[in-house]
Amino acid sequence: MNKNTKSHGMSKSKLSKIDEHIKNNYINNNKYIGTSTLIYRKGEIAYLDIQGQQDRERSIPLKRDTIFRIYSMTKPITSVALMTLYEEGKFQLDDFVYKYIPSWKNLKSYQSGKYPNFKTKTLDNPMTIKDLLSHQSGLTYGFSQKTEVDKAYREKGIGRMESLHTNQTLEDMINLLSEVPLEFNPGSSWNYSVSTDVIGYLIELLSCMPFDTFLKEKIFEPLNMNDTGFYVPENKLNRFAANYIFNDGEELGESMSLVNKDTKESGPPILIEDPMISPYSKNPTFFSGGGGLVSTIDDYLNFCIMLLNNGSYKNHQILSKKTVNLMTNNHITDKKDLLETASGRWAETTYAGIGFGLGFQILLDPVKSQITSSKGEYGWGGAASTVFWVDPKEDLITIFLTQLVPSSAYNIRRELRTLVYSSINN
Repeated sequence: MNKNTKSHGMSKSKLSKIDEHIKNNYINNNKYIGTSTLIYRKGEIAYLDIQGQQDRERSIPLKRDTIFRIYSMTKPITSVALMTLYEEGKFQLDDFVYKYIPSWKNLKSYQSGKYPNFKTKTLDNPMTIKDLLSHQSGLTYGFSQKTEVDKAYREKGIGRMESLHTNQTLEDMINLLSEVPLEFNPGSSWNYSVSTDVIGYLIELLSCMPFDTFLKEKIFEPLNMNDTGFYVPENKLNRFAANYIFNDGEELGESMSLVNKDTKESGPPILIEDPMISPYSKNPTFFSGGGGLVSTIDDYLNFCIMLLNNGSYKNHQILSKKTVNLMTNNHITDKKDLLETASGRWAETTYAGIGFGLGFQILLDPVKSQITSSKGEYGWGGAASTVFWVDPKEDLITIFLTQLVPSSAYNIRRELRTLVYSSINN
């Protein structure tokens, strides 16, 4: 355990319950191999707890500078990056996507049929950039395994974790997506999807820069995110965490990402990626804006501080206050929550009382969501059970990092919120 001695309006005795809870319920019984938990409040780190191992097989302890796969916690970073171009007047939120990707002008939506013989229909409304940012685009993920369109994604290799480390490029993905119908008319529903990968491609088109270079120059360098990127250089591999998957004693499959295993007995997590021979050791050709980044807890804290400070970090103004406010309000059609509008059965969030902004989930109603937090809290999570949230009302940031796929294996996110908010005493 590593804990800051200061406590900024938070009870030290209550904060100590967090590391006790993680240790007793997750580390000691081998549910998580290692965890890093950080709470930032009123301008300072109020709490930092580091437990367990970075690499079980080599008995390497987890450290503050351990590098994690953050998977879908990449999405908020990509969304912020796009909005820096919005502030330069490069596009408008209601611009049709086909204005920048002409091959998408004749996209259709699914009507009936089985892959590959689809019956499609003309879109009522062309897809906009806002639809991409808010996951109302009609795109999907293949791992959902719910619809025939999902199946087409799997058959074409679109949006799979394996795609992060192939010779595919963003342009290749765009071309493949032009061959598959949308799940629904853009703006009519919400569905977790590869939309943010498309945003990475738009950034390349609008900036005339490779996506990885744009992130480095416009986001990572100004925010001192020195360990964040799409790969881990050789001289940092000794800090890269191993990745594990939930072990329920059954055959591992892609559907693991969808199933909550809380009620099942489980064995020790299974190693699925050795950091020393990881595909992340090589610079990829596919820069996934939806899930490709690695980072550290301090790097991601800098990103969150920028958001909490209305787009400002030290001497750098990444976004204006107005743009951050725009991004962190609910953009779901008719201001509905995800329970009312989501068509997919899984995302990195629950649905009741939760809306979605431009890259973030938004807590609309703590009572309906049954989440202990503040209205207006925003954040997101990643496939390896990572999560962060920013609460402007409480001047609070919480970040939790570990490496266990899928994120639905345990209910740590709700538990952590309860523990964090019960620690506030001022």
